[in-house]
Amino acid sequence: MSKHTIVHVEIPGNNPSETGKFYADLFGWKTEEVPGMDYISFETGEGAGGGFPKVDDQIKIGDVIVYVSTDDIEASLKKAESLGGKTMLPKTEIPGMGWFAWFTDPDGNTLALYTGRGDEE
Repeated sequence: MSKHTIVHVEIPGNNPSETGKFYADLFGWKTEEVPGMDYISFETGEGAGGGFPKVDDQIKIGDVIVYVSTDDIEASLKKAESLGGKTMLPKTEIPGMGWFAWFTDPDGNTLALYTGRGDEE
């Protein structure tokens, strides 16, 4: 059974490199450019890490997305829907890493689910 811990947080920016530099300078977070993507990842040293995606037609400023671990994305989406939530982005592969999906709660807040490679049967 999943522990459903927070495993990743995304903070969008118009320029992910500049956004990453701001938070690195502010909090001392370690940042790294993700090859082939306009995306900067960060590590806090303790707790969940995350990244800085580029603002686009799906992600806008203020859309901070919290990723929660699960061992069964489809079952978690189904349960969210049974409780009044809505699937926004179905299970999608992150090549070489795992899978994610987005949903909204009944109030319209967007959250994400994540399963890493090897976490899912």
